[in-house]
Amino acid sequence: MKALLRLFSIIHALMAFLFACAAIVLIIIAARIGWTAVGGGLDRVAAQGIIEAVGLLAAAVVALQIAQTISEEEVIRDAHISGPTRVRRFLSRFMVVVVVALAIEGLVATFKAVREDSVQLLYAASLLLSVGLLLAGWGVFIRLNRYAEELEPEAMAAAKREDRKLE
Repeated sequence: MKALLRLFSIIHALMAFLFACAAIVLIIIAARIGWTAVGGGLDRVAAQGIIEAVGLLAAAVVALQIAQTISEEEVIRDAHISGPTRVRRFLSRFMVVVVVALAIEGLVATFKAVREDSVQLLYAASLLLSVGLLLAGWGVFIRLNRYAEELEPEAMAAAKREDRKLE
């Protein structure tokens, strides 16, 4: 069984590496788009290029944060997501990144729709509304999870012990 768990850690490390590589590629593409946009002059077209670059950077942040979360939770800590504390912490790290990235993407889509195609405003509005619903649902989850944590104080102590592996 230990060999199987070690294999899972190796697979998680590979996945984290691939997410980090994707983030680097997105950063390079965003930098190139931004550089090209500014090189063409400081006008509306440049602004659109910069807005597109910001959207790509948001995706890069998501990929990099997922790589970091997988590395810390599944490889370094070798944490098994079973207790309420570990579930809340893992999901919270992930949700912060997703909510922020989707909010940025919603703003980018709004700016793009206002400039290019107002029909796309419906897409942008639905994206931003979804971000709000996601944030509200996450808040409810955290609130309910807090009660579960109070029932299992040993899970909180175990999570704190696992945190020492990162020091």
